[in-house]
Amino acid sequence: MDKKVYAIRMEKVKKIIGKKVILKEINLGIERGTVHVLAGPNGAGKTTTLRVMLGLLKADDGRIKVLGASPGDSHWSKVRRLIGYLPEDASLYDRLTGIENLYYYAMLYTGGKREEALELVRNGAKISGLSKNVLEKRTGGYSKGMKRRLLIARTLMHKPLLAVLDEPTSGLDIRSAINVRRLLRDLAREGSTLIVTTHNLLEAQYIADQVSFIDRGKVVCTCNVNEALDMFNANNLEEAFIRATEGPRNEH
Repeated sequence: MDKKVYAIRMEKVKKIIGKKVILKEINLGIERGTVHVLAGPNGAGKTTTLRVMLGLLKADDGRIKVLGASPGDSHWSKVRRLIGYLPEDASLYDRLTGIENLYYYAMLYTGGKREEALELVRNGAKISGLSKNVLEKRTGGYSKGMKRRLLIARTLMHKPLLAVLDEPTSGLDIRSAINVRRLLRDLAREGSTLIVTTHNLLEAQYIADQVSFIDRGKVVCTCNVNEALDMFNANNLEEAFIRATEGPRNEH
């Protein structure tokens, strides 16, 4: 009997856009309190998986449970408040300062309750790791790394039970990417469930408790990092992914 507690279950989920089959059959079980990485090349179906999971796109088939509810059911509006989502193409209001960006979203999170919003802003400022001087400047002058850290803080400042981040280090320089990875690991230690997509398999190896390889709209395997390395006799997750997706394993 499976005694694991799951934040997310997806069973035989399919998605067709136009005439193209984007998700052929997604099966996922993401445990609560873990960092789960969806890893695979661009175009593998990672972003579509997230959008279907969060109800932003409707699945054409299959079952989805997120924190005990399915997208669109009577409890979904309550569950959505427990989720933080950072799309890959998220942006800031460049004419606002860092603090003002955080405050704007904090007011949305709290329904306009100023004191609660200010508490969220303080938490967001801490999560970002940016100095008071930087946070008081307009974000239009931020580096890409600084913007990404503030976006992550904006996503996580209300302490969601589930945080979903699509390619959070995309386009960052090495130093900024390392800082973001450390931030994600620190937040996971505080008990949140994090789902992170990446096409950078070495990054996945660094931050993941569990990793799911996605290729051509299917989950090839789900396991922890050491299991993946052992299963495919690999030195790193890049090698493991190649071996997992070549030959008979990926035939359907």
